[in-house]
Amino acid sequence: MAERYNPQEIEARWQERWERDKLYHAPDFDPRPKYYFLTMYPYPSGDLHIGHWYAMAPSDAKARYLRMRGYNVMLPIGFDAFGLPAENAAINHGIHPYTWTMQNIERMRRQLRSMGAMWDWDREIVTCDPEYYKWNQWFFLKFYERGLAYRALAPVDWCPKCNTSLAREQVVGEERVCERCGTPVIKKTLEQWFFRITAYAEELLDFSKLDWPEPVRILQQNWIGPSRGVEFRIPVKGHPDVEIPVFTTRPDTVYGMTFVVLAPEHPLVDRLTTPECREAVEAYKMKAARSSDIERQATERERDGVFIGAYAINPMNGEEVPIWIADYVLLTYGTGAIMGVPAHDERDFDFARRYGLEIRVVIAPPGWNGEPLEQAYIEEGTMVNSGPFTGLPSKEGWERIADYMEEKGIGRRKTNYRMHDWLISRQRYWGTPIPIIYCPSCGTVPVPEEDLPVILPHDAEFLPTGESPLKYHEGFRKTTCPRCGGPAERETDTMDTFVDSSWYQYRYLSPHYQEGPFDPEVARYWLPVDQYTGGIEHATMHLLYTRFFTKAMRDLGLVWFDEPMLRLYNQGIILGPDGQRMSKSRGNVVDPDEQVQRYGADTVRAYLMFMRPWNEGGPWDPQGIEGVHRWLHRVWALVTEPPGPVQGRPSQKAIREMRRWIHRTIKKATEDIENFRFNTMIAALMEYTNYLARAKETPLARHELWDEAIRTLVLLLAPITPHLAEELWARLGGEYSVHNQPWPRWEEEWVKEEEITLVIQVDGKVRDRVTVSADITEEMARELALGREKVRKFLNGKRVKEVIVVPGRLVNVVTE
Repeated sequence: MAERYNPQEIEARWQERWERDKLYHAPDFDPRPKYYFLTMYPYPSGDLHIGHWYAMAPSDAKARYLRMRGYNVMLPIGFDAFGLPAENAAINHGIHPYTWTMQNIERMRRQLRSMGAMWDWDREIVTCDPEYYKWNQWFFLKFYERGLAYRALAPVDWCPKCNTSLAREQVVGEERVCERCGTPVIKKTLEQWFFRITAYAEELLDFSKLDWPEPVRILQQNWIGPSRGVEFRIPVKGHPDVEIPVFTTRPDTVYGMTFVVLAPEHPLVDRLTTPECREAVEAYKMKAARSSDIERQATERERDGVFIGAYAINPMNGEEVPIWIADYVLLTYGTGAIMGVPAHDERDFDFARRYGLEIRVVIAPPGWNGEPLEQAYIEEGTMVNSGPFTGLPSKEGWERIADYMEEKGIGRRKTNYRMHDWLISRQRYWGTPIPIIYCPSCGTVPVPEEDLPVILPHDAEFLPTGESPLKYHEGFRKTTCPRCGGPAERETDTMDTFVDSSWYQYRYLSPHYQEGPFDPEVARYWLPVDQYTGGIEHATMHLLYTRFFTKAMRDLGLVWFDEPMLRLYNQGIILGPDGQRMSKSRGNVVDPDEQVQRYGADTVRAYLMFMRPWNEGGPWDPQGIEGVHRWLHRVWALVTEPPGPVQGRPSQKAIREMRRWIHRTIKKATEDIENFRFNTMIAALMEYTNYLARAKETPLARHELWDEAIRTLVLLLAPITPHLAEELWARLGGEYSVHNQPWPRWEEEWVKEEEITLVIQVDGKVRDRVTVSADITEEMARELALGREKVRKFLNGKRVKEVIVVPGRLVNVVTE
């Protein structure tokens, strides 16, 4: 009786063997060419979901293929271990974040091993380990020394009842309430830490050294959003020591300024507001604090605001204009203040109409007769009402006014960016402590490098409000100043978890190195990352931050290149069987552990790669995985069961056909996996399996070429179904391991067709088809076409003007 395919037994046995042998450890300084293959590491939520498998299993397949191509491939794994869910677990269930995180990591390690991927476990990193986050703090200090880390005021979402800042996901519903207590959330301005990513804005717009998908490049370009304009200062009446900086992309409209608007959070608002306007201003500030930035910027929203009682002075003509606050101006964008030019800006136009402010035309539309505008005119035109610049084309006036402002010291040309600096402060416990000390005498003092890491206290008490326990932990907060030795306090904010993932690819090189964030000699061998895989949803955060970090590290002398990952590939999203995003509430979640238990890891891997093009994603299909499972059973039987009794010897034609099948399949599989086309690669292997099953019933199964054909199948399967391939390779008597074998190579002569179908047309219409030798010459094809009976019939005595031959495809006879 034939032995059945038992994936659970096979997979457990080989996983144990691979781990015992350290088969997938990539040695440093190996003579083979290196290949650093990286896929995005998971957050330790406690369960590896099918989305992780969809990202990781195909990545592993490509890495395995490259290994068989002769590369020394490193495929490391680790855990993005800081984050809010762990802190919520501490609050809700009384379990310490570290304990919760490490328990989840242990469970996910088991799940990751069940995938059968070639993870280099010796290089594992866990970002909540002080051995890792010490170097987050070290980078912070280096950035601080170079002016890339600084402290400034910035708004946060704040719950007044819980007395704490909230993450974006903790503000729920259209009413924007705290998820814990239901209290309406407000905006509150706090002093927080930033990384000066804008210092690299121009460089981040250069993608010339990256082989990244076009959609990612476009998303980053739009996110950075360069704007060319002029930044100038507007004096304030009665306040000789105050000037309001504004940035405009339309200096040609400066004579049309009829008001100035400050963001409600602008630090000058309190100082400039007059007593009679104070109450209305405070009420408006509270109202604005209830809105998100997205709501405030919505185009369909009605613009409102409040006059603060003060006046600005247009530096170009000395005219006094009122100063207002309005929530459509954001403190986090530009300078937090704008010049109001209602005739030439749609938002300003709506605002001026609502409050009866002057709408002065300074760029005349074509054919303008001096009548009031019905809507803002935002195109180019002729300058009017613009002092000495009246009559100029607005494009020329733009440059002339910019020149004048620079000559008179009023302002300067500047490129502004939609992207603002990276706010890294989090009012949380479970993150990297920011290594700063505040001393009454010495001010802001960085923690000395020799005192790193600043370690999170394990005995923190978590409050039901969600406030950071670091604020109330006397042992952590109170310290001594490293400069003067006097009493001082530590910074209680922790770092954004995106800091961890901005440089994690470098720590994988030497995760236990003590002299720096990574061993520079090892770095010289492995860097930069050759291939990165992950979701496009990270385009404007992680993928931008890691580019920034690499450029800053280059300027620190730590690396010698400009970009972190040379190539990037984005996989799609796997959906539930109903075509919707998977969620527990929808009841459409596919549990990979259950699928592995039922079908085995190789079936799950192969199905995920076969179901759709990897960059598209799509819904999980229960029938689809059944089909893949049946295919692997057929492969098992094909290789392990002996052929039946067959009489005779194979013909030379059958042998040549088998050789063509072998080489064509190798070529197709190679080209497809090179380009991440796993679905069509597997389709080709399925066709090859079907061919071999037919051939097994013929004398070919007793020919010496049969062994090559079967071994080729197993080798081509190795990246996709690593356990099955290893087992079959061993049963074929192959040298351990199949994953150490060279990838098969095809010979071009066996890929070519022996015969082709030549289409024959008369005046562009198909009139005949004929099977011919694939190496037929153009002259022979012409003669053949003209001699065919069907062609002569349709020529019907017409004169032939020319005969067009498309080699290998068709002949078109053109008549006069």
